[in-house]
Amino acid sequence: MAGKHTTKELKKLKIDAPDEKIRKKVLANWDHVAKPLDGMGRFESLTAQIGAILGTDTIEISGNQKAVIIMCADNGIVEEGVSQSGQEVTLAVVKNMAKKQSSVGKMAAKIGADTIPVDIGVSLQGKIQGVLDRKIRCGTRNFRKEPAMTQEESVRAIFTGIEMVKDCRQKGYRILATGEMGIGNTTTSSAVAAALLDCDVAEVTGRGAGLSDEKLIQKQRIIAEAVEKYQLRSAEPMQVLCTVGGLDIAGLAGVCIGGALFHIPIVLDGVISMVAALAAERIMPGTKSYLIPSHRGKEPAVEKLMTVLELEPVIDASMALGEGTGAVMMMALLDMALCIYNNRTTFSDIAIAQYERFV
Repeated sequence: MAGKHTTKELKKLKIDAPDEKIRKKVLANWDHVAKPLDGMGRFESLTAQIGAILGTDTIEISGNQKAVIIMCADNGIVEEGVSQSGQEVTLAVVKNMAKKQSSVGKMAAKIGADTIPVDIGVSLQGKIQGVLDRKIRCGTRNFRKEPAMTQEESVRAIFTGIEMVKDCRQKGYRILATGEMGIGNTTTSSAVAAALLDCDVAEVTGRGAGLSDEKLIQKQRIIAEAVEKYQLRSAEPMQVLCTVGGLDIAGLAGVCIGGALFHIPIVLDGVISMVAALAAERIMPGTKSYLIPSHRGKEPAVEKLMTVLELEPVIDASMALGEGTGAVMMMALLDMALCIYNNRTTFSDIAIAQYERFV
């Protein structure tokens, strides 16, 4: 997929459905485990989905087979005072990520997952040591004044995400998580959500890292003005992404699409990656079958996004840290569920009758 990419090329990509026979086989294997039927709850269906994606009922994601792809980018809309902090915070956190000292780095190290910070649009000329350089431009434009990205930039960002998944698959990773860093990205994600969901801006726009009532109203007003100015409620998904989105969101949309193309389960984090997932599904229908939910965050858009994407997060802890931290927590939970599945004690092992399924 090297070279210049176009929307026409994107539309030619084909997504196959996960293997339904494998999914049923994994569920049948769970029924043979010496436990009550459906005793592991949603972890049984989630691991079955992972097996169907990977194409095997022998599911192994432990050790160094897990990674978090962290798309890092700045957003021009920050000029409008929609965040407590400025773009300098993005760079500071990204540098900390490179040292594995940010929150996601420490959590990922605990479960043996790799972190891959990607500079897809940090507002800095030059490279950041320890960060993968895939910069498309130094931050997006201020969408209050003009569209955030050109179509070419958005498509490049999407293909950057796709190519990241392809590369990770070739390196032996079996499951990937989405992460992001970029001051102002709850504003861009809320704008994309409001347009794609065709709902009132206030329903999907929260306080981000902690805005006052006055600043929240200002943030909502700026988004609403942009949605109406660019007539985004009737726009194509790609146009919405270009106009009010961010390079991190476009890159993560590519990661979601890449998961579907290369049969790698993608564990979503919070609202930013959920918005990216919705954009990916609208651009490439069928993508959502390759997505694994993690947590139900605090941002108001989450509930609507979960409904549309037909995802039900497992963790309900009012988290709002970002970076991919909720997705890493989910990976740890999947590891624990799979230790039962992969080392299963069957009913025959303990010489008792297996439970029968009547419904």
